[in-house]
Amino acid sequence: MTAYDPFDPQFLADPYPAYRTLRDEDPVHHHVGARNGIPPFWALSRFEDVWNAVRDTDTYSSAQGLTFVPDEIGKLGLAPTIVMLDPPRHGQLRGLVAKGFTPRRVAALEDSVRGFVRALLDSFADRREVDLHREFSSPVPTFVLAELLGVPAADRTRFDPWVAALTALQDSGFDLNAMSAPDAVAEMFEYFAGLITERRRAPGDDLISALTEVESDGELLTDWEILGFCFVLVAGGNDTTGNLISHAVMLLDTDHRQRALVVDEPARIPGAVVETLRLEGSVQGLARTTTRDVELHGVTIPAGEKVMMLYGAANRDEREFGDTAEQFDITRSIPRHLGFSSGPHFCIGSHLAKLQSRVALEELLARCPHVSVDPASGVRLQSSFTRGWVSLPALLG
Repeated sequence: MTAYDPFDPQFLADPYPAYRTLRDEDPVHHHVGARNGIPPFWALSRFEDVWNAVRDTDTYSSAQGLTFVPDEIGKLGLAPTIVMLDPPRHGQLRGLVAKGFTPRRVAALEDSVRGFVRALLDSFADRREVDLHREFSSPVPTFVLAELLGVPAADRTRFDPWVAALTALQDSGFDLNAMSAPDAVAEMFEYFAGLITERRRAPGDDLISALTEVESDGELLTDWEILGFCFVLVAGGNDTTGNLISHAVMLLDTDHRQRALVVDEPARIPGAVVETLRLEGSVQGLARTTTRDVELHGVTIPAGEKVMMLYGAANRDEREFGDTAEQFDITRSIPRHLGFSSGPHFCIGSHLAKLQSRVALEELLARCPHVSVDPASGVRLQSSFTRGWVSLPALLG
């Protein structure tokens, strides 16, 4: 039997051997051992299969949610987020959102991001030991999202309990009865609803203001649609980006030759970020629901079944990336990968994540070119979907 169990702490500590077995022996895996009332589901692990599936929205629907949980959207009280819609409405809504969430708006954040990162590093001036994840990687996206959305400085600590509750929901195996996630979502929506009302009355130079004003063929975004996008940014763009930064530092510390190359040639940092996304992706997988029977590798997945798209497995598939697929190589040519998914649901915040990661690594490695981390003493996030850290001790140098 394949040793794949997304709720098992041993699997979560190192999922990659099980992913390899799935790819080689059980590429259309039927997982029947679940908990907390979660029914059986399927898992795809080979790159080509996942790549094709996430681009085939007619067959693999997002409208029933992205986790194992039946009716997760209703149970969490979610607004209609773009990640949980299918075409054509997904494309219409994404097009409207994209008018406010432009690469130019993101690029304009670089100076403030760099100033924030430098201030963080300044605060470590008299210290050699830090918690890299808690004190460096994680605060960066919290600051950036607050800046982008126009959240007043005094309110920015509100992000932490919201993200913590959603993370704890993942840790629980999506036991909605045991966790506070629905309350956190309700509080988040209430807060951002107030901001939206304020921005409609008195727009500012922030993303929420821009989203209240974008128009296409006379159509404006509704408050609920803007709330849904705020949820996507906070829930999907906070811990994932922090984990991307921490994983990049960790992987560079495993190969000091490659780290020296990045330190000497900072222009290589974007390549290191993409390779980190491939090898230690923050999002290990998300679910879709089949709209029809699907036959793949001699196995039939019935209509109406949840199917996990295992990005973390697919991104290490030697069928796509060659014999060195499980090795870290910042010089690797990567024409395509699933670190940001693909197709209609390609991560709309990819340029924001890349900006933050690049700036954070540029400043950290310029100041501390020999920074080292201690994964063995760190605390891993226990999540079926997000691979990352709660704590990651580091020595600056």
